[in-house]
Amino acid sequence: MNCEAPATMRKDAPHTRLSAMVVIPCLNEAAHIERLLQDLDGAADRLDMRIVVADGGSTDGTREILGRIAAANPRVVVLDNPRKLQGAAVNLAVREFGDTVDCLIRIDAHADYPDDFCDRLIEEAQSTGADSVVVVMTTKGRSLFQQAAAMAQNSKLGNGGSKHRAGAKGHWTDHGHHALMRIAPFRTVGGYDESFGHNEDAELDHRLGAAGYRIWLTDRTGMTYYPRDTVYGLFRQYVNYGKGRASNFLKHRTLPKLRQMLPAMVLPCAAGALLALFHWWTAVPFFLWVLICLGYGVVLGVGQRDPRAVLASVAAMVMHFGWSAGFWLQMLRSRRRGKGTS
Repeated sequence: MNCEAPATMRKDAPHTRLSAMVVIPCLNEAAHIERLLQDLDGAADRLDMRIVVADGGSTDGTREILGRIAAANPRVVVLDNPRKLQGAAVNLAVREFGDTVDCLIRIDAHADYPDDFCDRLIEEAQSTGADSVVVVMTTKGRSLFQQAAAMAQNSKLGNGGSKHRAGAKGHWTDHGHHALMRIAPFRTVGGYDESFGHNEDAELDHRLGAAGYRIWLTDRTGMTYYPRDTVYGLFRQYVNYGKGRASNFLKHRTLPKLRQMLPAMVLPCAAGALLALFHWWTAVPFFLWVLICLGYGVVLGVGQRDPRAVLASVAAMVMHFGWSAGFWLQMLRSRRRGKGTS
């Protein structure tokens, strides 16, 4: 395996702009994909970029929209992504077109980006020498519940103080929301692990760091994400997040951080509350968690003068419980698999 020099030794040609392609993993995004491609059109022309949309088998009319756009715009290329996963979509695009560019810019189909998003990423990669440039993700909502979920995800109650959620000055980091990656380091560490349906970004960042590559969290640009707009959708999403994080810990034999350990304890606390019929004190941790969440929502609502913050505390509890459930389900599944092969 060829190892490229880490970013501390990288020297980009001062007057040569890095070349890039945009990669958009896509599945059933008929309501968003045309507007997104229109928004990217200016940057694609300005930076001479190909836009690769890897579709995972959309059935809602997305493919027809993409076919029409690709026929009219030679910069837009549509690939079939039979594995459906986002990581597999990016890997596919790199296999097909990675030899033609220096880096890829990953764009989510269900998000908003500033007009100069790609420009700023390339400038940051060039000026810092970073192998990967990651960004802050801010959430917004349209419906009432989506707004509450967004408030939760933007708060420490919902994100645990994660730098790529809370925002910070530009700095070197071990993880962030994926935006730009240089092709050579991406290929050297093997790209995304396609056994990961979720948390594939943190898993890749772990391997990049272990190989000596450097990740820069920029404060010069960012993206806006729209969370799930139903309780069930949000819960299911966080179950998958918990499973992905557990798979990451198991693969690399690392320990959770405090901000991950705390939500992981929600399911055990809920299980303990079921024993309150026999020992009342077993319910104390669970109800203490409920009170902390509700109290945080009240304080947040008073501080922001927004009564929706109380509902945000409920959304945060859905997120915590889903994440914890997914985490322990994956840990249990791994344990059973291990016993089955022993």
